[in-house]
Amino acid sequence: MILFSEAIGIIESQAVMPGTETVELHDCAGRVLAEDIFSDIDMPPFNKSAMDGFACRRKDLGEELVVIETVKAGDIPALRVGPGRCTRIMTGGKVPEGADCVIMVEHTEPAGSNRIRFTGSGTAGNIAFRGEDLKKGELALPGGCLIKPQHVAVLASAGCDNPVVFVRPRVAVITTGDEIIEPGTTPSGTFIRNSNGAQLTAQVKSMGVVADYRGIVKDTPGATASAIKDALESSDMVVITGGVSAGDFDFVPGALRSVGVDLFFDKVAVKPGRPTVFGRRGDVFVFGLPGNPVSSFTIFELLVKPLLYRMMGHDYQPPVLRLPIGTDYSRKKADRIAWIPVVLNHHGEVLPAEYHGSAHIHSLTGAFGLMPAEPGVYEFKKGERVDVRQI
Repeated sequence: MILFSEAIGIIESQAVMPGTETVELHDCAGRVLAEDIFSDIDMPPFNKSAMDGFACRRKDLGEELVVIETVKAGDIPALRVGPGRCTRIMTGGKVPEGADCVIMVEHTEPAGSNRIRFTGSGTAGNIAFRGEDLKKGELALPGGCLIKPQHVAVLASAGCDNPVVFVRPRVAVITTGDEIIEPGTTPSGTFIRNSNGAQLTAQVKSMGVVADYRGIVKDTPGATASAIKDALESSDMVVITGGVSAGDFDFVPGALRSVGVDLFFDKVAVKPGRPTVFGRRGDVFVFGLPGNPVSSFTIFELLVKPLLYRMMGHDYQPPVLRLPIGTDYSRKKADRIAWIPVVLNHHGEVLPAEYHGSAHIHSLTGAFGLMPAEPGVYEFKKGERVDVRQI
């Protein structure tokens, strides 16, 4: 059994650089940029008004101003703003020459035909100046950036309508177990529904990765090896759940070796999820995850997801918050790092979720994140700050 930190180190050292492809701008969210993007123009491209109001000279605010024209977004001002003059301007409109501020409509009142009076005591400039966001040739987004909707806007503004992104890996998901049936069947006797297959497939898809659910495999060495061999031929990663522990019918580690997978580890000092297997054949990675749903979910988040992102060209850094714990917490054993589901209360404190063990899948439904308790740590006191990895 290896330490959790060792497992992370082994996994990080194994990532391979993916290929690239070009996609359309409207289809790039969730992908990872494969090249630096530089702006081809100044942003904004001209001095523009940040609000509806009147463009004028700040030195003239104490006198009545004559409105000389109206400029909406898309217009080119025809007149220069001189002493005692102003231009009615709309949000996004180009600020006319001579003006150095825009006063809000709400801070003015009519003063006769085509005349206004400033009623405020002062004003911000309310002008977005040319190039203040980005100048032409400056870096807009770096390669390796995971593209979110806000990044799509930057790509569009920088003139990148066909970004080059890393190819998404294809992940095969396999469930093992003679006792497992698919969700559409009503279980009888000792059968249970296959929650892991759907859960892991959803976790894969939530990353924008291609998921290939391959169903349930019976608990025999031949069936297990055959399913793994087939999946290896058409996948970049194979994720298997169940059959990884030390029971008489846990055939996954042996089946992996039999089809040429080199195993780096088969046990990790982590709770839940100790019987976790990681290996590789060529450029295809394999994870064997425990059959209990909380274990499989947690190990996917902690170990599988970071590697998948690396296979997409992205250095994934999970969101971690340091928050106060709202109650005392203790545990009897501290030989392994434990990842405890926690909820967030209305005081901004975290509380351990109701948790009956790694088969208690409902403990995750309201969870805000996972709180680590390092080896040797037996308790947290109320009010103590703890790290929480959001999920």
